[in-house]
Amino acid sequence: MIPTMILLGLVFGRWWRSTLLAAAVVWPVVLVASDAARPGWALLGAAGLAVLNALVGIVIHQAILWIVRNGGGRRPRKGDA
Repeated sequence: MIPTMILLGLVFGRWWRSTLLAAAVVWPVVLVASDAARPGWALLGAAGLAVLNALVGIVIHQAILWIVRNGGGRRPRKGDA
C-alpha cells in the first residue's frame, strides 16, 4: 500500500499541508475500516509511515514544479540570437 500514499503525494503535492494531514487521518481510517489493523499504538505508527510515504510523492511533485518553473526548457528571450 506504499504506492497509494506516494501517488496521493504526487497528485496533490501542490497542496502539501492538506495532503500530509489527509495521509495522517485517512490512512488509519482505511486500515481500521478494512480490518487490516486495530486501533492502538501500531495504528499511530502506520499513520506516521503514511505521512512519510506521502511526503516522498510531495517532494517529487515539488521538484518537477521547480524544474518546470526554473528553466527546465529554457526559452530564448526576445533579442537573443
